[in-house]
Amino acid sequence: MIIAGGYGTGRELVEFFLKYGPVGGLLGMLLPAMLLMSIFCAIAFELARLTKSYDYRTFLKQLLGRFWFLYEIAYLTAIILILAVVGAAAGALLAETFGLSGNIGTIGLLAVIAFLVFKGTGVIEGFLSIWSFVLYAVYIAVFVLSLVHFGPVIRESLSSAPAVEGWFSSGFRYGALQLSLVPAMLFATTHIKERREALIAGVLAGPIAILPGILFFLAMLGQYPAVLDQAVPANYVLGLLGSPALQVTFQVVLIGTFVETGTGIIHALNERLATTFNSLNKSMPDFVRPMIATALLIVALILSRFGIVDLIATGYNALSLVFIVVLVVPLLTIGLWKITRK
Repeated sequence: MIIAGGYGTGRELVEFFLKYGPVGGLLGMLLPAMLLMSIFCAIAFELARLTKSYDYRTFLKQLLGRFWFLYEIAYLTAIILILAVVGAAAGALLAETFGLSGNIGTIGLLAVIAFLVFKGTGVIEGFLSIWSFVLYAVYIAVFVLSLVHFGPVIRESLSSAPAVEGWFSSGFRYGALQLSLVPAMLFATTHIKERREALIAGVLAGPIAILPGILFFLAMLGQYPAVLDQAVPANYVLGLLGSPALQVTFQVVLIGTFVETGTGIIHALNERLATTFNSLNKSMPDFVRPMIATALLIVALILSRFGIVDLIATGYNALSLVFIVVLVVPLLTIGLWKITRK
């Protein structure tokens, strides 16, 4: 769920890491971002298990009490922003790679997301799991090919460019932004039955989540600093590797990952609404799921016109600060206290 909005296009890595230099960016990914993800997920998974909080509304009530709605406001904003980024990126990728209209790419992507949301949890879990293995394989291939073609340039970038001040705070903000989706992922943690399972899954979540980003970050160093000015660095790097087959494969896999992210975040909202209906001893009507998905996707389609660079630079940075206040700090204090008390 986090990969497409987190570093699928490469623009996110430029904004939060690479502009602080190759070394500063790598340190930001390995220290504040990855460590924060592991610690946060371990606590979140265990708190969800203890309290049976598998939708974000129930989970946030455990942390914020009557103020749980603050997270929902931020989450709805994040949904629309992430969908806008994903839609803009899909349009740009298809236009650059296949010469298709950007509108066709954006609308086609959003239609697939709406279809999967309608199919429900089982199909979504299966799609997210299977596609993730494909994604990691392609990221490894891109990294290896970049190392073969631009290995000396990558080593030179890491050894000569100093870390720019601000890498730690930027890495922390990035980690907080990615963790904003963790309460929305809890529908997939119902399989966790013991504390040991929750803690192991949480600790592993950090390295697993950040690994493709690190691989692609290193691949981008072969084109540093020119890559800083690219709207979609992924396409720029792939074009210079001289492998049309890999470029097309990467685009297909990446668009599938965009589908993963969009499907997951909308499905989480639907699960939260289903919980509300259940609390009223009612079943959520079937038409509500596609209706919610369609409404969100239309708004995202309109916002995608602003372009991926502005959406990430302005929107992502602002939202990261909001989620530090309404999610990260409460979980690391109130959440940890509730776990240790039990």
